[in-house]
Amino acid sequence: MNKLTLVGTESGWWFVCFAGRLWLPQGDIPRGNAKEYSLVGKTATPIGEWQGEIVWLIAEKMPSDMASPRLVAAQDEGLFRLAGRGVQLAEFYRSHRYCGYCGTLMRHSKTEWACLCDHCHERYYPQIAPCIIVGIRRDDHILLAQHRRHSQNPLFTVLAGFVEVGETLEEAVAREVMEESNIKIRNIRYVSSQPWPFPHSLMMGFLADYESGEIKVDPHELISANWYHYNELPLIPPGDTIARRLIEDTVALCRNHDDEMGS
Repeated sequence: MNKLTLVGTESGWWFVCFAGRLWLPQGDIPRGNAKEYSLVGKTATPIGEWQGEIVWLIAEKMPSDMASPRLVAAQDEGLFRLAGRGVQLAEFYRSHRYCGYCGTLMRHSKTEWACLCDHCHERYYPQIAPCIIVGIRRDDHILLAQHRRHSQNPLFTVLAGFVEVGETLEEAVAREVMEESNIKIRNIRYVSSQPWPFPHSLMMGFLADYESGEIKVDPHELISANWYHYNELPLIPPGDTIARRLIEDTVALCRNHDDEMGS
């Protein structure tokens, strides 16, 4: 897309990104005049629009206030998606300066998100890693696990994992659940998706029902896993995540099960 050198009169939202981090002075995404934020002379690319104003990407590291884009998620889902786009594009351009086939310095396309090699004519696009995440119900209980990545935080969530080459999303769901928990599931159905820029994932959410097996966790992925009654849940993810939606959807199914059993 078209890049320009800022002269100071430009205004809008400023996504300054580097190595998966986002510039958040005073904890917020900068909004206003380029000169106000000392951005004159920097190279910026328009990557979208938010609330009627241009969203600019500056792929550069600032000396301070670089933070995780996760901090934006609680503010607004749409703004978080744009932040994720900025973070991922900045990392894409940083990691694709040279052609992987011939080593030639590449240029950015002016018409699409791509890097172009004028020597061997290869064209590179930002890569997205498809991931599955699934809420699993067993009567009026839900399967929740504490992941290794949450070892410093007693957070419990649903199971997730990357899709492997040559498998469908449903196959990935069943495989990941079996590998991580030793549980066989059935009735796998799609719910929703969420872009997740950590570092460049697209989370695709599913619900499923327990079929058979006893929990045996993969110690490389999980600290623990268990069946939790819907009225006795541990600490779960915040409401701005697809994991929370899957948990809430599963809890609703658990309540319906109890109502049906009661009647």
